[in-house]
Amino acid sequence: MSPSDIVAEAAEKRTRSTMMAWRVHEFGPPEIMTFERVLRPEPGPGEVLVKVEAAGVGPWDGWIRAGKSALPQPLPLTLGSDLSGEIVSLGTGASGLHVGDQVYGVTNSRFVGAYAEYASASAEMVANKPAALTHVEAASVPVIAVTAWQALFDHARLKAGQTVVIHGAAGNVGSYAVQLARRAGLRTIATVGTSDIPLVRGLGADMVIDYRAQRFDAEVRDADAVIDLVGGDTQSRSFQILRRGGKLISTVSNPDQRLAERHGVEASFFLVDVTSRYLAEIARLLDSGDLKARIGAILPLADAREAHLMLEGARSQPKGKIVLAVGAR
Repeated sequence: MSPSDIVAEAAEKRTRSTMMAWRVHEFGPPEIMTFERVLRPEPGPGEVLVKVEAAGVGPWDGWIRAGKSALPQPLPLTLGSDLSGEIVSLGTGASGLHVGDQVYGVTNSRFVGAYAEYASASAEMVANKPAALTHVEAASVPVIAVTAWQALFDHARLKAGQTVVIHGAAGNVGSYAVQLARRAGLRTIATVGTSDIPLVRGLGADMVIDYRAQRFDAEVRDADAVIDLVGGDTQSRSFQILRRGGKLISTVSNPDQRLAERHGVEASFFLVDVTSRYLAEIARLLDSGDLKARIGAILPLADAREAHLMLEGARSQPKGKIVLAVGAR
């Protein structure tokens, strides 16, 4: 082998062991994001290495980028949590999964690492991809669908026949919450803007309140639970529409416990806990048609900064989840 062949082979090996990823070296606005070549990760104990086909973009990605995460986030880091792709290698102790499996889920408990061509993911936070969905569709699902499930059934502990009020029902989490509530036999009252009324009715809400034209606290009484996806004044006004012993569950902010005590209700904030068990159940519902995924925008991985400008409101964003198609250019 000639010296030039040796150099070429070494360069090829280096290329094979690296990948492109969106990195954050300092916290700040979308402009601080850098698309750079980094070493391909190796799966650690209990992890799998996924060739990422698509990565979902969520508000929490923006919080992490801006340094506003509720979790410690050492720098530098690779952004992204939601993903869908193919397992290419296994770490020790990653049981129940195999090389070649098509999976979806999240990377890890810190919610980082998915805006890349390859990502290590906890084996306990991925599951077989819904067969009926493309990778782009599947990457839109994990965090928001599991959040809706846990809000309704784990935290509010709702049962068929009970009444739930879902604020922000046309949003990404809200649209799954409405679908899951309908399937569970709950009476669902949704608050949305005027233009979203047909959408949320189509998802199965029993009553839709236009928050721009109506005050929900004048329309609703004795609800069993409120799922708060909005916060602020909406959250504060929600205490009075609950029955005594009812529950206010927020994914946005810690509710005022003084108001909760005054109205005789329970109130709590929670962070989603994505696990294979929840993902498998949600995949089953997606494959059966009981749940529908909703994509708002599909961008190539190289345009992740544009996705974050959408999150910030600096670019127009259609309703639905933003997804990065990793194979696209």
